[in-house]
Amino acid sequence: MNLFGFCNLSIVPCRREPSDKSEMTTQLLFGEHFEILEEHKSWVYVNSAIDGYKSWIDRKQYLPISKETFTQLSKEAYSRTSDMVGIITETTGDISFPITIGSIIQGKEFAIENKKYSYQGSINSPGVKPKRSKIVEDSFTYMNTPYLWGGRTPFGIDCSGFVQMIYSLNGIKLPRDASEQVEQGESLDFPEEAKPGDVAFFDNEDGAIVHVGIVLPDMQIIHSSGKVHIDRLDHLGIFSEERKIYTHNLRILKTMF
Repeated sequence: MNLFGFCNLSIVPCRREPSDKSEMTTQLLFGEHFEILEEHKSWVYVNSAIDGYKSWIDRKQYLPISKETFTQLSKEAYSRTSDMVGIITETTGDISFPITIGSIIQGKEFAIENKKYSYQGSINSPGVKPKRSKIVEDSFTYMNTPYLWGGRTPFGIDCSGFVQMIYSLNGIKLPRDASEQVEQGESLDFPEEAKPGDVAFFDNEDGAIVHVGIVLPDMQIIHSSGKVHIDRLDHLGIFSEERKIYTHNLRILKTMF
């Protein structure tokens, strides 16, 4: 088929099935590109070049691009925006619209096919060595963000989307889902070995990985459950001071860099 696309809108919902009534499984942010694997009526089935996640999106919600552009975007180092919300301008049509933190741009001025864009906000430069302090700092940016299944923005985010976005802001690629994220990194033997910026994974009664969060100093964890907030972490799991119960069972701790 060799059809390709570029997310030219702020946020595009990605669904499990080709229907507006189907659950949202993830989101595409501005600047992310993908291959189109299948078409069905007003929907296209896409494979994200960012994390390999497959989903259905509305065919009216992307910019078609050539294979050459897709290949170039896949090769180039890119930056992610670091303002909570910034304004990007499509200068060819003199249209300005908001984009959220973590959106991808190829510089302050760039072109995609026949569209030219200008962005004057803050960006994270590619190639910068990740720092634990920066991961912790960026995680606080999402504090109080409401939990949203499939969300990847400060207006709604799920647990694995939160970890993926924090790490992407620091130049580290992680898969979309916690069950895949757990396959990366190096395992730690004891919770006391964990350093700020490490990642903790939690399982259910069947042993399936169902939750993930980022370790903070003093054996605390920041995670998206109801909202992005901070709880206590120990060898058993996450303890909620507010509810006075363990809410998640610790499975494994990993360092990702």
